[in-house]
Amino acid sequence: MLEQICDLTKEAGSAIMTIYESAQQFAVKHKKDSSPVTEADLIAHQIIKTGLTSITPHIPLLSEEDPPAWQERCHWESYWLVDPLDGTKEFIHRNGEFTVNIALIQSGSPVMGIIYAPAKNVLYASEQGAAWKIVDGVKQLLHVANGHPPLIVISRSYQDKELTDYLAQMGQHEIMVMGSSLKFCLIAEGKAQLYPRFGPTHIWDTAAGHAIAQAAGAKVTDWYGRTLDYSPRESFINPGFRVSIF
Repeated sequence: MLEQICDLTKEAGSAIMTIYESAQQFAVKHKKDSSPVTEADLIAHQIIKTGLTSITPHIPLLSEEDPPAWQERCHWESYWLVDPLDGTKEFIHRNGEFTVNIALIQSGSPVMGIIYAPAKNVLYASEQGAAWKIVDGVKQLLHVANGHPPLIVISRSYQDKELTDYLAQMGQHEIMVMGSSLKFCLIAEGKAQLYPRFGPTHIWDTAAGHAIAQAAGAKVTDWYGRTLDYSPRESFINPGFRVSIF
């Protein structure tokens, strides 16, 4: 099944790139929470929805672009958690730092994660405690690694005073700014050692990256040390968290 999901992720990524590389300026709308949405988000959502329904008709879908009502999903034990285009702001700014995210949730835990960065043609995936990266058909197993000084990766689109204060208390370190779920991937492949987040994120922003980083040896916890939980709840908002090899 994983291979089918990876192919589906690439199919959605290909559709996104058709719009991304178009000479025409794509329309940008805004949702109720003021976050941007484009035609690419919606087309990728439809491709993934159709594909997952065909591959696993018995597993329900929670996508950023069409989240079911609480009453419909409150008793779900397993479900697909999808961000068809993570990093819409990066897509709009045309910097290539956007991804397609698909995660399988079972009993509150992300047990499978697929992240495809179509502008980079790089795919990350995890299943059964192993994580890997595929570039040009070459598969590379991933594992976290120490760095001296450690590299801290932070969001390109969201930084706040809590983060600034936190970084000021750190010892010697380097910083990299990155968009979308690629921050999780940098930790999984040993290039970065810490991703701190204080500001709001949604569960579809983190689930696939959580699965991949964790399978590569990282810890993904809130600021009280509790592993992020994706059990159905009415709110889609995550608590603040840290992804770390420490």
